[in-house]
Amino acid sequence: METLNAAELLAALGHESRLAIFRLLVEAGPAGVTASAIGERLGMAPATLSFHLAHLSRVGLITGERESRFIRYSASYATMDELIAFLTRNCCQGEACLPKTACCDTIEKRRADLEKP
Repeated sequence: METLNAAELLAALGHESRLAIFRLLVEAGPAGVTASAIGERLGMAPATLSFHLAHLSRVGLITGERESRFIRYSASYATMDELIAFLTRNCCQGEACLPKTACCDTIEKRRADLEKP
């Protein structure tokens, strides 16, 4: 991941509403959530929600898949994984300095945590 791409992703997450949407989708897992359910859970007007979903989709943090009349959104775990790896690459010259992320310090561990029920 290049610095410019990471900055674009972080800027998208730098808005309170987009961060809330992204966290909701991360918690929902790969199955995702419909746009209407996201709006209900976060108390967002449809137009506002649509704007933020479009922004997150445009930068690649989420994906949307049409299901009949609805769109089901899910987090792009691959993009999130790349961003986390970019942010922590060569951290503290290889020393274990992030106790809260030590359990998830490799792609394999993060993916295993995502697959837990």
